[in-house]
Amino acid sequence: MTVQILHGAPVAEARPDRNLWTALKRGLLCRCPNCGKGRMFSSYLKVAPACDHCGEALHHHRADDAPPYLTIMVVGHIIVPLLMWMELRYQPELWIHFILWLPLTLALCLGLLPPIKGLVVALQWALRMHGFDPDSPEAKEQASV
Repeated sequence: MTVQILHGAPVAEARPDRNLWTALKRGLLCRCPNCGKGRMFSSYLKVAPACDHCGEALHHHRADDAPPYLTIMVVGHIIVPLLMWMELRYQPELWIHFILWLPLTLALCLGLLPPIKGLVVALQWALRMHGFDPDSPEAKEQASV
């Protein structure tokens, strides 16, 4: 937030609003949370330093361990009920479980990890976390380096 001095009293300027739901939708699509047109990732899981369309800086993110944790939780909530249903209904041999569930689990994890990481980065952007707020101490520290 930028502060102006008006007639001797500080007045805070309004920052542009960042719509949370729009940003989350764009993040799930692996697009820039600001414009929705630029790509968020420069490779499979590497977040681009900035949007190639609008120039929004994306390098501030601190996704860390949240995307893998959330991916494991989502995939587990999909696979475990299906596995239990199949076991209780058909009681297949153990090798059938391995042939079916291991590749499905791997495919779901690899497929869901980028959109979930995009969601986490977009959430941080929308909430102005870390350096996504130009007035935060983190952003000022990075600007001085």
